[in-house]
Amino acid sequence: MLPAPEPDRVFDWKKLKWIAQDLNSSYPATIVVNPGTPCEAFLPTEPPHSWAWARHAKQSDGPSDTAALRTLRMGGPLEGPVAHGLACGAHLIVHQGRFWNAMAYHGHGYRADRRTLRTWWGITSRQEWQSLQRALLATDGARPVWEFALGLRRAIARDAGGHVETGHWWDVAASVLQRRKGATTSAAEIDADIKDVQHLIGRIIRYEARMRADGILREGQYVTSADAWDLGRASCMARWGVSTRYCDLPEAEAAVVEAGYRAAHCYGSWEDFSAGFILGRCLQFDKDEFGTWYQEMVTVHRILTSDPGSPWLNIPFR
Repeated sequence: MLPAPEPDRVFDWKKLKWIAQDLNSSYPATIVVNPGTPCEAFLPTEPPHSWAWARHAKQSDGPSDTAALRTLRMGGPLEGPVAHGLACGAHLIVHQGRFWNAMAYHGHGYRADRRTLRTWWGITSRQEWQSLQRALLATDGARPVWEFALGLRRAIARDAGGHVETGHWWDVAASVLQRRKGATTSAAEIDADIKDVQHLIGRIIRYEARMRADGILREGQYVTSADAWDLGRASCMARWGVSTRYCDLPEAEAAVVEAGYRAAHCYGSWEDFSAGFILGRCLQFDKDEFGTWYQEMVTVHRILTSDPGSPWLNIPFR
């Protein structure tokens, strides 16, 4: 049992075998489990008691990062704006096998989560966390060139009644770029920009085709925006801010609610949101390999769209 996060107390975890193998004389001879609660217990760690820890260590490896839907039935919201915002971050949380609705998040522990934010995000201070959290919530385009390409297709689809030919999409992109940049950019730079956008369009089409084959998109459906990639991570970043003490619970909760609000403004359903998140993740990391960056999210998508306890099946998207 973990109490609510406090500014001056943080959390870490060790596997049971650490107690059995690595505990030395400098550590206390007794570990207190659930202190101050009705199930408080004092467990000895010194020999001959250490053999019991070793026996239990063989039966459990501790927290696992295997994808699984886990829900707090007490202490976590199950409905309402906070639950909705937390469900927007479910891709990564379910992928790690953590509780999707844990607002008082402890993650992998204080030190591990701080190390992750430093390594993957360059965050080493509260100010840097705040700046990145604001950027993720901005919904001004996960990547401007992604939203440029996807926005063009939305506009073409409105004019064409839905279906958009790839060649026409390419041609319109080239025409718009030439018109926008012709007066201020060299012909060589414009040609390079056109090739980049047309290459991106090809990537989007290939990922969407694969997502249709895997049941993430319906036949004829396409991704309208990749903003879900930022909004889903914004929901997670709020929780990571709690576990690393870069923010407090009220601040994290406000960010989670904002992520949910913006997601509902951008998308029409959990399935649409999920497809946008997966496309964004793959455009950033997968390099057209359809490898683990893609496959992991297919697994999570199927869990969240089929498990009876999934927030996506129990919380209205709008």
